[in-house]
Amino acid sequence: MIDVQHLHKTYRVRSGGLLRGHTRELQAVRDVSFTVQAGEVVGYLGPNGAGKSTTIKVLTGLLVPDGGAVTVGGLVPWRERRRHVARLGAVFGQRTTLWWDLPVRDSLELLRHVYRVPSARFRENLGRFTDLLDLGPFLDTPARSLSLGQRMRADLAAALLHDPALLFLDEPTVGLDVVARERIREFVGVVNREQGVTVLLTTHDLTDVQRLARRVMIIDHGTLLFDGALATLQERFGGARELQVDYEIPPADPRIAGLDLLHADGARVRYAFAGAAAVPIARVTAHAPVRDLAVLEPDIEATVRRIYEGGLLRPTLP
Repeated sequence: MIDVQHLHKTYRVRSGGLLRGHTRELQAVRDVSFTVQAGEVVGYLGPNGAGKSTTIKVLTGLLVPDGGAVTVGGLVPWRERRRHVARLGAVFGQRTTLWWDLPVRDSLELLRHVYRVPSARFRENLGRFTDLLDLGPFLDTPARSLSLGQRMRADLAAALLHDPALLFLDEPTVGLDVVARERIREFVGVVNREQGVTVLLTTHDLTDVQRLARRVMIIDHGTLLFDGALATLQERFGGARELQVDYEIPPADPRIAGLDLLHADGARVRYAFAGAAAVPIARVTAHAPVRDLAVLEPDIEATVRRIYEGGLLRPTLP
């Protein structure tokens, strides 16, 4: 679905005033290569200014790169824009495709004509999206009167109205309450599973990534630093896993050889053990009678923060 090879993009930034200013070059993306297969959901992560937005703008055809080869669904995005945009959907958290003063229903009807969606297909999609996203209560409300959560759900419906094969999501849950975030995640999961829509997701809310993506790419300073399974990222950089044990009675000595004791509160004790190691259930149950136990995986947000702050994937810059 997406094939990116040796992508380069440099911006020329002028600073210092009109008369005595100077121009410097800023490499937004440098030698980035990756592929995304049809039906994948991929999280594209990185701090602000890392190169995520530049990559997305190239993939959508908004920017022409300075070097490299890019195809999306077999098309070069900036050369075949009309055919290209007809096959993709995009939702950007800070922008809307809805007409500000029109009811949501009218905006969707206008988009039906823009994308030449047949009437029967439009009615079918609108009915399904109304059920999945609970659009009914605000279909006849102008976009300017919608809450942020309602607008995002309407924008998702607008982005998928024409059955695109590829969906770009940029911060789709930013600023939303818990209920709205969950509804959007469930909807994206459904269209991926049932329709095979390929999804490229950029977000700072890493719960979105955990819920939707099995694969992540991390970019920083314009360089792709990691491309692989989310589980692999956790295993390499997530640190210790935790084992929470509820004993039948508080153990006289909660310490167990080979496990790091983190906290003991009566019969509930938490241990840490190496992320790649097998869960040491036999060792724990042999120590004292156990009522219940749970394995707590490393928090994905803490993992990514550790990568950024510690420079664990820091590129070697020229």
